[in-house]
Amino acid sequence: MASVSEIHKTQRAEGTATILAIGTANPPNCIEQNIFSEYYFRVTKNEHMVDLKRKFQRICDNSMIKKRYMHLNEEILEKHPNIGAYMAPSFDVRQEIVKVEVPKLGKEAAAKAIEEWGQPKSKITHVIFCTTSGIDLPGADYQITKLLGLSPHVKRHMMYQSGCSGGGASIRLAKELAENNKDARVLVVCCEVTTIIFRGPNENDLNCLVGQALFGDGAGALIVGSDPIPEVEKPIFELVWTAQTIAPDSDGAICGHLSEVGLMSHLVKEVPQIVSKHINETVSEALKPLNIDDLNSIFYIAHPGGRAILDHVETKLGLKPEKLRATRHVLSEYGNMSTACVLFILDEMRRKSKEDGLMTTGEGLEWGVLLSFGPGITVETILLHSVAI
Repeated sequence: MASVSEIHKTQRAEGTATILAIGTANPPNCIEQNIFSEYYFRVTKNEHMVDLKRKFQRICDNSMIKKRYMHLNEEILEKHPNIGAYMAPSFDVRQEIVKVEVPKLGKEAAAKAIEEWGQPKSKITHVIFCTTSGIDLPGADYQITKLLGLSPHVKRHMMYQSGCSGGGASIRLAKELAENNKDARVLVVCCEVTTIIFRGPNENDLNCLVGQALFGDGAGALIVGSDPIPEVEKPIFELVWTAQTIAPDSDGAICGHLSEVGLMSHLVKEVPQIVSKHINETVSEALKPLNIDDLNSIFYIAHPGGRAILDHVETKLGLKPEKLRATRHVLSEYGNMSTACVLFILDEMRRKSKEDGLMTTGEGLEWGVLLSFGPGITVETILLHSVAI
């Protein structure tokens, strides 16, 4: 008779968890950032706020964002005007929208990842679904399992309200599942639909305007598993080490509250300084086993919380401008998609690496770190090992 330790050993994978495929998706409705101020004040019926509109235009102009994608459009706002008010009971209608659109958009990204993976979807053993857009029972993990036609025996994990650090948290959980379950193939889906946070302007709440200028809709999906099948599965990044940290003295710096008026988010202006204050320590801890001191010798997947956060991180780490190229590209083309952003950046980095004829998926470099920042302030860190192209 086998012992408990022998049984346990057979249940675990031998190798490191690896990203085997990536898929992304956005709604068709694209909004150019340079005209968003005009659009925003028009659709929220606040064109009379001329001075505030000018101020908002400056915020948009300084955001480094060129365009964003949103499910929300004028037709929906005309039908449900309370969504466009600053403070009006609207949670029910917002929830009716996102409980359908979040799993729907997530399915689109997941289908692309599964297609790239090239294996039967019956081999998916676990599902992780992460979103800050609404909350429902059964959750989006259940809905996407149905939409994709996955096995009813798939093991599901639903992650609600983790904010912008949720992408890193989902990948961390996927690593633990993949390495502790032999032959596991984990479908990770991060999806955001900003209908839950959209609201009109208020002269006494500039924090609200910053949020309206930054966030966009998007979904990213990964297939994660250990011990890739040679010549069948194609590794992209290996997930070597993970950590989660609460930044000291950051209580209340990033927070959000669900209420009758939707999701109200709040960020203090010191967030970029708080995030960057301990970033050297965070990255050094990840690199400690490798004895790497040159922080420009690795690649970076950093959540683009906004231009100011990226500028502070870049300065604090002493990075060359090209080190955050992939991150700034995603911010420019999609805005801040919260949990989904780091998945888009992973996809952008491997795409550009291949396009430029580089040797590895990490823009020609072997090692890199993924950083995501969210409410808490919570910092998720993942040490990545790139794979030969």
